[in-house]
Amino acid sequence: MCFSAEASFGASVILFAIGALSISKATTIPQKILASIPIIFGVQQFAEGILWLSLSHSSLAYWDKLATYAFLIFAQVVWPIIVPLSVMLLEKNKHNLKILKGLFALGILVGSYLTYCLLFYKVNASISCSHILYDQDFPTFIKHSGIFYLIATVVPPIVSSIKRLRLLGIIILVSYLITQFFYKDYLVSVWCFFAAIISVVVLSVIIRLNRNAAS
Repeated sequence: MCFSAEASFGASVILFAIGALSISKATTIPQKILASIPIIFGVQQFAEGILWLSLSHSSLAYWDKLATYAFLIFAQVVWPIIVPLSVMLLEKNKHNLKILKGLFALGILVGSYLTYCLLFYKVNASISCSHILYDQDFPTFIKHSGIFYLIATVVPPIVSSIKRLRLLGIIILVSYLITQFFYKDYLVSVWCFFAAIISVVVLSVIIRLNRNAAS
């Protein structure tokens, strides 16, 4: 989480629990991929908890870079790929499926490009105003290309024919807008504040899908 090591570790425990429950309720491989989202959020929050500790205690400073890159790999590489993939695999409507395949391709491009940037440009993390500030020395045009990341992570659930997935997309979009407005400088970290809410919606989607299949 974006406020302290304790908040990050606490969030990771809750997310792991939600993820374990979601996976136990999932009955198909596409459902299990969607159900893994809370687990991925949990790992990401655990990494940021380690980062908080490494930035706050000089004796743990050697964990700084590892935790920084671990968090950013999930935040910037995994999400634009896993979100459209999980929605695409659950889609039954042929028209929507074509759109989702295009969004998945975009997500792969975004994730690959950001992987390149993480490998070849400097990245630093620091504590600023009770948040973690990720200073990424990427080219200016890359910094302003976040719209493609947003499209890859927000649009797929909204495009879905599954009602509760559309709710998931709306929550992700609203959480982005709130974070962009109030915490623009800490967007990468603070946006994850909404992970728990998003994960609860994922669990509800899994439960509803299985209820519909049984009826």
